[in-house]
Amino acid sequence: MNETVNTQQGERPPILAAETLHKSFRTGSASVPVLTGIDVVFREGVCYTIQGVSGSGKTTLLHLLAGLEDPDTGQILYRNQDISRFSRKRLAAWRGRAIGLVFQAYHLLPELTALENVNLPAMLFGQRDPKPGWELLEAVGMTHRWQHRPWELSGGEQQRVAIARALRNDPEILMADEPTGNLDEETGLEVIDLLLDLQKSRGKTLVLATHDPRLAQKGDQQLVLTGGKLERVDPTSAASVPISGPPKHSLESRLEPESKTYL
Repeated sequence: MNETVNTQQGERPPILAAETLHKSFRTGSASVPVLTGIDVVFREGVCYTIQGVSGSGKTTLLHLLAGLEDPDTGQILYRNQDISRFSRKRLAAWRGRAIGLVFQAYHLLPELTALENVNLPAMLFGQRDPKPGWELLEAVGMTHRWQHRPWELSGGEQQRVAIARALRNDPEILMADEPTGNLDEETGLEVIDLLLDLQKSRGKTLVLATHDPRLAQKGDQQLVLTGGKLERVDPTSAASVPISGPPKHSLESRLEPESKTYL
């Protein structure tokens, strides 16, 4: 399905889109391509999973989408606005309010309590009311640990605090990079279920990168990053997604290269 990011008159533009993204890194004198022409559009309130092996470029793609890195070529569009045209100050403010980030390594500040870590994003914008942070700790089941610092919490507890922190500024988009990578299987599944429940109940767009195919299957829309390109899993078995054309039956045909993935 090939569609541009242009919208019809009166239609709300996509919340986030990437157009012809290329990104390479230098290793010595060599340039190593990581992303080689990514085109994708994200809709509001949908959970997208991006599956790929270690080193496939999942983290790089999330960093580009969040404005943490610049592409070599291509554009990131937020509601049809090219974020590369934002000033550094405006970009940081946009990211702080529109994007909630969940990392594999949690990235909680060790000197702060759980509640202080949750409220930190709001404090950066001059908001000091602790009540919203408390309510988020309640939502992730961590009010009983509000005074504890990260080193006093288990991995699963730290990730719950990190999820609450990501939601603190009520962002439109959540981005999670291997959020279960440091957790055991049981705890990881609990964290993913919590993240998905919060995403659905609060109407957020979620972009979740994982190497685990079981977690990838939990997405409303499932993407695979391979060879620097995004491919979409053909949802022939997903009744909630309309299918155009005859169904494909072979396993190999479930992956379709996208020149423009519009989901």
